[in-house]
Amino acid sequence: MLMATRIEKGAMRRLLMCVIRDPRSVWPAAWLGLLLALAVATFVRAQTPQEIFDQAVADFSAGRLAESAEGFDQVARAQPGLAPQLWQRGIALYYAGRYEDCRRQFESHLRVNPSDVENSAWHFLCVARGESPEAALEALLPVGPDARRPMREIYEMFSGRMTPQDVLSAAGGRPRARFYAHLYRGLYHEAFGRTEAAREEIFLAADDQFAQVGGYMHMVAVVHRDLLGR
Repeated sequence: MLMATRIEKGAMRRLLMCVIRDPRSVWPAAWLGLLLALAVATFVRAQTPQEIFDQAVADFSAGRLAESAEGFDQVARAQPGLAPQLWQRGIALYYAGRYEDCRRQFESHLRVNPSDVENSAWHFLCVARGESPEAALEALLPVGPDARRPMREIYEMFSGRMTPQDVLSAAGGRPRARFYAHLYRGLYHEAFGRTEAAREEIFLAADDQFAQVGGYMHMVAVVHRDLLGR
């Protein structure tokens, strides 16, 4: 959006104040409407993609899931070349119930981040909710080496070759690894309808002890916990 110059703003302000102060103004109604519209346009600045992104994150954190997804949609439309990077959008779409859009987001993210186990896991979750766990297993995205513990075991769990207990054992006593183990064990249980086991794991992942090590994903766990608590 083109911005008015400082001189234009000053002139617009003076004209607007003249109209406001003189209720007997003989300006034609059409001109007054145009003047007011121009005045509003002068002082209202379009949000940047970064500002829209930040608001989408804030909306997600506050549980405004549909609004968050729409905000991330706006970022993707504004910067289509960067849209595949928006894994945060995929997560928001999942919680907003837009599972097909969620699936496509994580499929596009694979092209720019092929070694991210979490991308494959969320793709599985989108397909499982939109179709079935069996369809999700068949569509499981390939993944390259992810050195974070216990990401390899998490991928093997989603592929059906390891158990949730294997994931927890691989995490050991490392706080960050245990956070991811609890989060993805919970999401995995939920995908298969094991609601009590899912609830237990999500509540563990959302615990304050993991806030620092979990970062953005801890926020996701907290949002999920709050949804389960409703």
